[in-house]
Amino acid sequence: MKEPKRILFISQEINPYLAEESPIRQLNRQLPEYFQSHGFETRTFMPKFGDINERRNQLHEVIRLSGMNLIIEESDHPLLIKVASIQSARIQIYFIDNDDLFHRRKGVMDERGVEYADNDDRVIFYARGVIETVKKLRWTPDIIVCSGWMSALAPLYLKRAFNDEPFFANSKIVLMLDDNEYRQPFHSKFADKLRINGIMNTDVRSIADFPVGYEELMRLAVDYSDAIVYAVPAVNQRVSNYVETKGKPILPYEEMTDLTEVCKRQWEFYQSLLQPDNE
Repeated sequence: MKEPKRILFISQEINPYLAEESPIRQLNRQLPEYFQSHGFETRTFMPKFGDINERRNQLHEVIRLSGMNLIIEESDHPLLIKVASIQSARIQIYFIDNDDLFHRRKGVMDERGVEYADNDDRVIFYARGVIETVKKLRWTPDIIVCSGWMSALAPLYLKRAFNDEPFFANSKIVLMLDDNEYRQPFHSKFADKLRINGIMNTDVRSIADFPVGYEELMRLAVDYSDAIVYAVPAVNQRVSNYVETKGKPILPYEEMTDLTEVCKRQWEFYQSLLQPDNE
């Protein structure tokens, strides 16, 4: 019997775990359910922001996956993995958590609307935490979908630091662009912070030695992705212009009121990426 294809969703926001609904949060919720119902195996991750109610959403820690320490700029950050189920969809969501970076914080900004100064550390921790957890699961994805700027380092890590891992060697990486940008640039030493074995100076030259804004981060993500999906009608124009210069497969935005049709369109696009002529 033929093995089912596997798709990994690395998302920043998913309904119903954050109070405010939005089209991208609903899409990130719907896609895993659609793909699973059409024969794919799925794994879905998001950050465990502090305003996610663990009791109401029935989150519990997965002890066998927790316990690793991730080092960022010589500081140890324990990795905690939690999981919850969306019963109506029969899917599980894995949450990347850490007491200092996520558990005690809300989303990406405080109650005054000020973005957290260590969002750069959180981006690093989230991407590395997902990858290390998938390795522990011994689960090999055929497609990896990165949604939201907090997932933007995953393509770089997967293509450079983990490119010789059998789990990811043949994975197609899809970057899903939306209109959720951050305003406060990351520290000018961000390129140094994110470095681990396998990341060379040439890999991060485009963001080295200056504050890294949303556009710079997303251009880096574009560089190391295999395909681009436009999830909303209006994304950052300069990022969009950059995408057009790279010659990668693109799924443009198309206005649809039915989320099932949106999911179907993405399903068809991802299927095309898995065809031999796209190898």
